[in-house]
Amino acid sequence: MTVSVKKLDPAAKLPQRATAYSAGYDLCACIRQELSVSPGQTVLVPTGLALALPEGYGGFIFARSGLGLRHGIVPGNCVGVIDADYRGEVLVGLHNHSSAPYTIQPGERIAQLVVLACPSWEAVETQSLDDTARGTGGFGSTGTR
Repeated sequence: MTVSVKKLDPAAKLPQRATAYSAGYDLCACIRQELSVSPGQTVLVPTGLALALPEGYGGFIFARSGLGLRHGIVPGNCVGVIDADYRGEVLVGLHNHSSAPYTIQPGERIAQLVVLACPSWEAVETQSLDDTARGTGGFGSTGTR
C-alpha cells in the first residue's frame, strides 16, 4: 500500500519507521524554533504534511512511548484520527502531564502515525444480543491486573 504525502513546508520530514517492523511511522515537529510546553498545557504542533489515505483506511496518531513515559508528553486527545477524505495539514495536539516544562525541538519526533483499515458498518437496532461467556461483565471483570 502507498500513501500520498504532500509536504506543505520544505522543512517537513516524511513519516518514517524506526525499524523494519515498526507499526507506527514517526511524525516530526515542523517548527522553526523551539516550542516550550508548560505543565498542564496543550499545544498544537504542525507537521508540515498533508495525506491522501486510501478509501477504507484511517490514520491514527499515537504517543511516542519515550516522550510519554519520560516526559509526560502525549497527544491531548489520547488518539488523533485522520479520516481518508481529510486533505489538510496533520497537526498534533500535545499535552504536558508532567510537573516540568518540556521543550520541543525543530524536527523532533513527536508522535507516531498508524494507518489501519476502517471498514464501513451500519448500526442495526435489535432487541437482543447473542450470549457470550463474559456476558455483561465490564470494567475489571476479566481480572484484577
